[in-house]
Amino acid sequence: MFVTRPLIAKLFAATSLTLIAAPAFAKVGDPIPLGEDATLDLQLSTRLRYEVVDQANLPDDAEALTFRARLGAELALGDFKALVEGEGTAALSDRYNDTLAFNGVEPYPVVADPENLELNRLQVSYLKDGNGLTVGRQRINLGNQRFVGSVGWRQNEQTFDAVRGQFKSGVFSADATYAISQRTIFGVDSPNEFFDGDLILLNAGIDTTSLDATAFAYVIDYDSRAAMASETYGLIASYNHTFGPGVSAKLTGSYASQTDTGINPVDYQADYILAEASGTVAGFTLLASYEELGSDGGRAAFQTPLATAHAFQGWADLFLTTPANGVVDYQVSLKKSVTLPALGAVSAQVAYHQFDSAFGNLDYGSEWDASLGFRLGAVNLLAKFADYNADQFGNDVQKVWLQAEWGF
Repeated sequence: MFVTRPLIAKLFAATSLTLIAAPAFAKVGDPIPLGEDATLDLQLSTRLRYEVVDQANLPDDAEALTFRARLGAELALGDFKALVEGEGTAALSDRYNDTLAFNGVEPYPVVADPENLELNRLQVSYLKDGNGLTVGRQRINLGNQRFVGSVGWRQNEQTFDAVRGQFKSGVFSADATYAISQRTIFGVDSPNEFFDGDLILLNAGIDTTSLDATAFAYVIDYDSRAAMASETYGLIASYNHTFGPGVSAKLTGSYASQTDTGINPVDYQADYILAEASGTVAGFTLLASYEELGSDGGRAAFQTPLATAHAFQGWADLFLTTPANGVVDYQVSLKKSVTLPALGAVSAQVAYHQFDSAFGNLDYGSEWDASLGFRLGAVNLLAKFADYNADQFGNDVQKVWLQAEWGF
């Protein structure tokens, strides 16, 4: 699916005019009635973010001030819906390397938020009670997004040109997707704007009051990007129990096996293992986890090229691509949410990671992460910090983010 910049500009302009022309009786964010069983839902999402990166092996710090806007319109006729959404990112301060893939040699660390203007989503769907079909360019988030996600942390969202079917009956659900293109976060000016191929994404499982279990299969047969072509089969299960008001515990385990497929030149097999335990008392949530992305003797490692990887293995993003020797992440984190009179809900988190290799007995290093988020009126505010201390992998990296989001 190829869309020109002039067409995107027209879509933005047309949707903006529709916003201006919306009936006075419709509240901002409410669907606009068009007739019997027909509505038009206008959607706007904006994000302003300041990101600073200090990387030990580079002479200058990166400073990125970026603004992202998504503008869309969804027409609903009963359970049938048609959605169009444009996305644009502007660099108000561009002292950063937007991606190593196409921006050449620069003295700045990477901040993967290039300037961009694109068609983010264009889809039609029929969904009723969790059952139906979605066709077109769409957002796909499966489970905890460890293997398939929209990379929502970055300014430019990852979407897929795909056909997706969803089924739900009682506690059982199934999800099947066939995609021909992965539309990446790297933007329209990058040679890695998209990766075509045959992508098959399958989930099926049960979700009860205490047990959530899902079997999955992900076949990623790229036309290019040979090293990431793979087949992954696995299972994830969580059990949670509430002991009383404000007191609960949760156990999660996952295992997957990955092998090469298609044009991948390396014959390999690697495993994924997750063991996680958490407990909540008086609003405090303590979590401890072991996550391993394995290696086949150092020749190739378990990869997750469709994942929302920022949410895993530390916010400094040192392991978006798994090193050939694999990664073991030992994590401990503490979260607390409180309600304050002036700010409403305030959420704070601190986490510690120790990173080792899965093969070769290497000590990669450690990382501290911290965040503070709250809402001020209609605006969501967030401050984040990551500090990676290198040992036998990479370089010391410190990152700071200040972010504001608003939309309807």
